[in-house]
Amino acid sequence: MPKNNFSPEHERYLRHLRQKAFLVRISQLLLLVGFFILWEVAARYGWINAFIFSQPSKVWNATIRLATQGGLWKHLGWTVGETVLGFSVGTFAGIILAILLWWSEFFARVMDPYIVVLNSVPKVALGPIFVVWLGTTITAVIAMAISISIIVTIMMMHTGFQEVDPNKVKLVRTFGATKGQVLRKVIIPASVPTMIAALKVNVGLSLVGTIVGEFLASKAGLGYLIVYGGQVFNMSLVMASVLLLSVISVILYYGVTLLEERVGRGGVRETHSA
Repeated sequence: MPKNNFSPEHERYLRHLRQKAFLVRISQLLLLVGFFILWEVAARYGWINAFIFSQPSKVWNATIRLATQGGLWKHLGWTVGETVLGFSVGTFAGIILAILLWWSEFFARVMDPYIVVLNSVPKVALGPIFVVWLGTTITAVIAMAISISIIVTIMMMHTGFQEVDPNKVKLVRTFGATKGQVLRKVIIPASVPTMIAALKVNVGLSLVGTIVGEFLASKAGLGYLIVYGGQVFNMSLVMASVLLLSVISVILYYGVTLLEERVGRGGVRETHSA
């Protein structure tokens, strides 16, 4: 591969950026490690009540015990599967409904107050309703995840559709494009950043919905472990489940970020080829 012929000043600038990024990563790692060390020391020396707050060593032992007994992957699988399914259905359905709102101004005006009301209602309050309607099954959990993500997707995507440059729409209209062609060639491509932003928001919201659903209507999953651990006063199990949830949320978020980078690279390649 040809060697880049950068000037010394540019090389120093790039080196400074790499050093700054490395320093940020090291600081993040030290902050995380320092938090767990302080937590462990505080519990060992009685600065905090270890029975209530647990401690990293007990949390680690609880995680290992859960993995040894074979329950770890089962509960992780349930939570991740329910989250991904609720996230996918909620996002897809939200985009479709946002397209319908963009397509028909009459439909958008009719549905606007109902969408506002649904967005303002605390979704957690819907949990008992789903349990009564759907029973204490995985269906109720997934319905909870969908209910939290779908309204946000509709509002974000519809707003994104409306904010597309109207001059671009007028241009393709001038060439005789149909409404469907305007949607495919202008509206959707221009709204890809909004779609990615909706995905990032929905990852966290869908996980929240899944956990709330597991609180109310599940016999497996990390939400179930949190409730069970609290009932038997096993705070190590509760903390282990919470930390596992944090890991899952980070992985899902960076998964969407990776998708964003690939979409961005694809757009750059198309621009260069054009």
